[in-house]
Amino acid sequence: MNDHSSRSHSVFQLHIEGSNSANGLVCRSTLCLVDLAGSERLDKSRSTGERLREAQAINTSLSCLGLVILSLSNKEAHIPYRNSKLTHLLQNSLGGNSKTLMFVNVSPLEEDFHESLNTLRFASQVGRV
Repeated sequence: MNDHSSRSHSVFQLHIEGSNSANGLVCRSTLCLVDLAGSERLDKSRSTGERLREAQAINTSLSCLGLVILSLSNKEAHIPYRNSKLTHLLQNSLGGNSKTLMFVNVSPLEEDFHESLNTLRFASQVGRV
């Protein structure tokens, strides 16, 4: 989403179509590979200026993704996909009959315990969708 920084989400979508010439059946699907930028504790990072705005935008989009995941796992009537560009873009990959696989990275350092725990809680919530 940000081509000028390494601190951004990366989304790759591959649209696939197959057809059976014998019966004319056409099947379409999308493979979506997403690399999410990690959340950042603003007080810990001491970011300023453009880096601060970038971190805030990343944190906001991750929060929106968390709300979508929570809404899906609670089977709520309204899912807030339009709260961020990221969730709007991933709408078809998160709901319906889609399959989702998530890898998370956590830190073994004691000072990162709370961030690692939050990451694992988020991944656990994704598993309930």
